[in-house]
Amino acid sequence: VIPAFNEAAAIARVIDQVPAYVDDVIVVDDASTDATTATAAAAGALRGVEVVTHDSNRGVGAAIVTGYRRALARAADAVAVMAGDGQMDPSDLPALLDPIAAGVADYVKGNRFQHPDVWNAMPPARIVGNLVLSAATRLTSGYRHVFDSQCGYTVASRAALTAIELDRVFPRYGYPNDLLS
Repeated sequence: VIPAFNEAAAIARVIDQVPAYVDDVIVVDDASTDATTATAAAAGALRGVEVVTHDSNRGVGAAIVTGYRRALARAADAVAVMAGDGQMDPSDLPALLDPIAAGVADYVKGNRFQHPDVWNAMPPARIVGNLVLSAATRLTSGYRHVFDSQCGYTVASRAALTAIELDRVFPRYGYPNDLLS
């Protein structure tokens, strides 16, 4: 699932970089005002990428829920979320999928802080904000092992997605923490 909002400049590259072993790619355009939908459709035409477009901007959480629903309807066993802006490295996907495939986890989150470049690439204020929010999330959720709670690079099993009340997922920004509760 690739949530996208005004990502016409990046979406074709993101679609192109999705590993070939991924069976279905669903782009959810959250009412972009640029050419995101058309660019995604053109970039994914040969691969059979499904592009779903929201009529109004509902937020990244809502875009992901739309993608989850489409993936469940397509009988997906596991669903990964990769942002439409290209910030998530497709080569990291196996590390997120492996615990699901092995049956040891139903929901796996990436951790941007494991990459040495994050300290130079992410703005300092965002690093501090992320660390504070992640620490608060660890304290309040009980998930002490989740270092980067704000990371949206996730994989969820079908079992996890069918157990989640998708109608209750926070539609805007903040959805990653919502799924931890």
